[in-house]
Amino acid sequence: MKKSFVSALAFALVAAFALTAAAADAEEGFVSLFNGQDLTGWVKRGGSAEYEVKDGCIVGKCVPDTPNNTFICSEKEFGDFILKLQYKFLEDGNSGVQFRSAARPEGDHERVYGYQYEMRPDGESVGRIYDEGRRGHKFGVIWLDAYTPQERLDAAQAGNRVGDWNDVEIQCIGPSIKTWLNGNLVVDIFDSFSMKGFFGLQIHAGKSGSVAWRNIRVKDLGESKWEPFFVKGDDGKYQLVNARFVLPEEWSFTEDGVLHGVHKKDQKSDGLVISTKDYDNFITRVTYRMHGGNSALYFRAEETEAPWVLRGFQNEIANDGKDSGLWHTAGIIDGKKIPGRGWVVTNEEFVEKVRNKDDQWNTTCTAAYGDRLVQTLNGFCTSDLVDPECEKTGKLGLQMHGGTDCEMFFKDFEVMPITEEKAKLIERK
Repeated sequence: MKKSFVSALAFALVAAFALTAAAADAEEGFVSLFNGQDLTGWVKRGGSAEYEVKDGCIVGKCVPDTPNNTFICSEKEFGDFILKLQYKFLEDGNSGVQFRSAARPEGDHERVYGYQYEMRPDGESVGRIYDEGRRGHKFGVIWLDAYTPQERLDAAQAGNRVGDWNDVEIQCIGPSIKTWLNGNLVVDIFDSFSMKGFFGLQIHAGKSGSVAWRNIRVKDLGESKWEPFFVKGDDGKYQLVNARFVLPEEWSFTEDGVLHGVHKKDQKSDGLVISTKDYDNFITRVTYRMHGGNSALYFRAEETEAPWVLRGFQNEIANDGKDSGLWHTAGIIDGKKIPGRGWVVTNEEFVEKVRNKDDQWNTTCTAAYGDRLVQTLNGFCTSDLVDPECEKTGKLGLQMHGGTDCEMFFKDFEVMPITEEKAKLIERK
């Protein structure tokens, strides 16, 4: 009897592994992250929840009244990817799937932080993206996908299979993050806080909760990289790359790579950094602080004969509630003024919550993809709009506004282009 039992168990384990491998092999380019037999390739972080392999699944169970969330995490990290898996709640609780995540020491344990695909037994908020241990609940913001249409959220909850297996898909391509539940798109955002990290299966601290996961497989699509405009040369000094100065006498680099600009009121022309290349679909960011005056992160702009040179979109830098707003400026071409559109969108009340004041650094970011324009300030989305009138390509730039006393400090001015190959993946519905 004992021999028969061992044989049967071995057969069951082999069968479970075969099913897991088959699920991955059936989809070209996907590799299984779970062997169906043990937790090789995974490490537990955080709290006291228990994980085991049972019937070819990873099963996590809450230890009641223990304080910290727990995660079983992949040892390998991924940048761009498509992750697919199935989950089922065995006991009501709260859970999620971490991606592009990391961990930091916190007291006597490791604190996992990063993007989380939300999971709940009744399907409420399922597929939404929460920023575990980082931006979650800050400034009253719970979900990173605040602009997700309500009808998509309602459809996701309606399509949730209570007490049964649900199919999860998460896709990260550069700044594009998309989630699906049971084949239906839930979230479609642009966010650049993390570009690489591990996966994690969460058991939330609380009174109860048990979840099973299976068929965990990933298609590794490499890693998207930021391309800096400020680089250190062979001589150890910083310089521009793929960009040029307008009024170069107003600009200089500090020893640690911060671009310092000083502009006087009697100078009516703008001081600028202008990219030498045009960019169509991309995400760009810069970290700044300022003393007086007015500034901007230009994108999809064209060079004109105007004293301010560039005509196109400005991600506003004003050191007030207009920060991160979209202004569309005019230009002069062949001696004729081509009007701009002025303010396209602002979000002053929210911006005043998230911007850092008192001469602190702020990071502003623009994602432009076709007609879609997304602005973030210090990691919080301030606008996400579709603008059919927008330019589709143009220069990137940094501005010191003419006719005003202005002192600017810029660092980490970077761009991440979205290639045609990546765009095809982003277009998936």
